[in-house]
Amino acid sequence: MKEHNAFSTRLVVVSNRLPISLAQEKGAWTVKPGAGGLVTALAPVLMNRGGLWIGWAGAAAGADLKGLLTAFSKDAGYDLHPVFLSEEEIKGYYFGFSNEIIWPLFHDFQSRCNFMPQYWNAYLNVNLKFAEVTARHSRDSDYIWVHDYHLMHLAFMLRNMGLERNCGFFLHIPFPPPDIFLKLPWRDKIIRALLEFDLVGFQTMRDRRNFVECTEALVPEAKLSGRGNIVAISLKRRSIRAGCFPISIDFNSFAALASSPEVVKAAEEIQEALRYRKIILGVDRMDYSKGIPQRLQAIRQLFVKYPDLQEKVTFVQIAVPSREEIPEYFALKNEIEQLVGEINGQFTRPGWIPIHYQYRNLPRRELIAYYRAADMALVTPLRDGMNLVAKEYCAANVTESGVLFLSEFAGAAAQLQKVGAILVNPYDTEGTAKAIHRAFYMDTRERHSRMVKLRDSVRRNNIYWWVDSFLQAAFSRHLDDFPQETVDFRASVAFDPNGK
Repeated sequence: MKEHNAFSTRLVVVSNRLPISLAQEKGAWTVKPGAGGLVTALAPVLMNRGGLWIGWAGAAAGADLKGLLTAFSKDAGYDLHPVFLSEEEIKGYYFGFSNEIIWPLFHDFQSRCNFMPQYWNAYLNVNLKFAEVTARHSRDSDYIWVHDYHLMHLAFMLRNMGLERNCGFFLHIPFPPPDIFLKLPWRDKIIRALLEFDLVGFQTMRDRRNFVECTEALVPEAKLSGRGNIVAISLKRRSIRAGCFPISIDFNSFAALASSPEVVKAAEEIQEALRYRKIILGVDRMDYSKGIPQRLQAIRQLFVKYPDLQEKVTFVQIAVPSREEIPEYFALKNEIEQLVGEINGQFTRPGWIPIHYQYRNLPRRELIAYYRAADMALVTPLRDGMNLVAKEYCAANVTESGVLFLSEFAGAAAQLQKVGAILVNPYDTEGTAKAIHRAFYMDTRERHSRMVKLRDSVRRNNIYWWVDSFLQAAFSRHLDDFPQETVDFRASVAFDPNGK
């Protein structure tokens, strides 16, 4: 690993998508900045260092992409460089290898995997395309930070070109244990490609441990050293680091918006529309890993086993459309809608509909209004790398009176179970129903105490802390340097690092 000056090194971010959205307005293409937490956190760092972001811009036939990106880069203060992909490449690399192999396998849904050899070839070809664009626009002194499972071969491709760039990788989804990972036909190539990065980051200690165990199983010459958040893996010719860096949110942004007059009013309107019954909220991207059918069955069990809660609570499920081109997702949508209809048909009474289901993208302010209005949040994925909905709900719960139910299989459980979240097994629908029933009658002081601790944890470990912790590990010379030394990699922007 080359020595870099932590304060002057330019940052090159590489991800599947560029941090923008393209849309047509009045017949003309416009480009807008993305609204995700990753963009929020990295934009000031890139602006401060004059960095750049590389990714696919999406399919926008007829758009003057070069002109749009040049204009955006000028305003944003950092450069965008697109990777152009054909429809065939998108089908094989994105919908195929990434979302029909890696996504289900890493989320413990091996039966949903489609191990097509052509998907693997498409994945390698597209990773090479990303590497070529990265090589063209980066320089030896840059630090290249690659994001997520779509681009696990990027460092390998760069080294094959003879380029010794300093590269870090962060996996936003879970990393599976050996008994699951070893089912991947290309397991050796994937693990060795990840070992070409200088730093590999994971959401939880369990994910990092799984990665180390897979490395030991497939790369016998690898030697492990170190303890704590960061460990070293030594090979014959080089050494890499593997660490745990749980991602988070911009706490201040969510809390401030939740306290704004328009959101307060919107939350009151939601509560009034539901006749001031207790609101249980679920918010998920439409995906089989989120456990929405199991959650609906838990709500059914709630009303069957605890009829005292009928007409006293309303469950609101917001499902955000996702990957609608994939048949499995369309089938999941039909399954959920059928369940909603069955449960509402079974329990609806005059003036009370037990489940309110919405399948749409919600504007940020409207979503936060739902967070603020909800008395409880049911965040119960079957498997999740982190799940930021749990943290968003806590940040938006400015009244500090809400209750968070959290799946023990969500990455967020590692942090939030110790400070007030109620852990549930999403497969145990009766157990989840029982937990909801208990929380309904929970003492007000206990609810407040739990939420105060939850919010303080999310406030302290926010998205800026996550960026700092990863980059600090990337630039520290020795394992002992982490986490004692503190390096601030942020731009000079107005925010409190502790979110207070």
